[in-house]
Amino acid sequence: MHIPVLVREVVEHLGVCPGGIYLDGTLGGGNHARAILAAAGPGAKIIGIDRDAGALERARANLGPLAAQVHFIHGTFSNMISLVQNSGHREFDGVLLDLGFSSDQLDDSARGLSFMADGPLDMRLDQSQPRTAAQVVNEMPESELADLIYKFGDEPASRRIARAIVAERSGTPFRSTLHLADVIARAKGGRRGARIHPATQTFQAIRIFVNDEFEQARAGCEAAIRLVKGGGRVAVITFHSGEDRIVKQCFARHVGRDVSLPQGGSRWEGDRPRVAWIVKKPLTAGEDEARENPRARSAKLRVIERLQDRAKTNFP
Repeated sequence: MHIPVLVREVVEHLGVCPGGIYLDGTLGGGNHARAILAAAGPGAKIIGIDRDAGALERARANLGPLAAQVHFIHGTFSNMISLVQNSGHREFDGVLLDLGFSSDQLDDSARGLSFMADGPLDMRLDQSQPRTAAQVVNEMPESELADLIYKFGDEPASRRIARAIVAERSGTPFRSTLHLADVIARAKGGRRGARIHPATQTFQAIRIFVNDEFEQARAGCEAAIRLVKGGGRVAVITFHSGEDRIVKQCFARHVGRDVSLPQGGSRWEGDRPRVAWIVKKPLTAGEDEARENPRARSAKLRVIERLQDRAKTNFP
């Protein structure tokens, strides 16, 4: 069963208010939504988006009677601005993005997100998108595959792994997760007692590429800032250093900075709408949560508040 991370911290720093309207761009199983609705009371509403249609159904079932306060939308959070057009709401008291994967998704061998059990090389969160992991490892040129594994997986043996993959696929195309994991492990000299499986970073890299996760994070952060009302907050949970860097840089651009002028005084420079840091140094899971839920150990939460702008900038 999926255990949500940093729930108390999200509710506290999102500044949940009675009867508020919130946007959960990564609804998942609905656990964060449940906590927000509990804090906001019966008049509250959540617009819940997820690119995984199965997750929306799980959330509907998990939320029970609270599902009546949720408007469920299938789509990617990078497209939030257009997706909410028909929801009846154009701005929100708060926006939450949880960029991790649920245990339900990771433990579903049919998705191919993990090599803990054999499954098809798929890795798509949205089953309607065309590109699968099998297409990546069976068709991508060796040099591009090596660059992908290094860029998204921080894998120092990326070229050796790409070479092994290309050599293997020339005789036997990859169709299963365990086949790919075995080739990667052999390319790296076997597990040899290592705590982390040799294929972990490569699987991560391919998954990020298949789901376009970094670009989704960039576009999602920008959309969230445009959708939150003045005085409202945006909270983002990341599990990967690359995504956390993207979130930090996006928020920092909108926080901006004061630049000294030669003639005296200063001028603010940055992207609009303007925001202020609420949580600049990311919050992480406490010892108790990390012990009970090992997947929470890599979670980081950053939060900003949109400043009151005179000009409306929520929509183009």
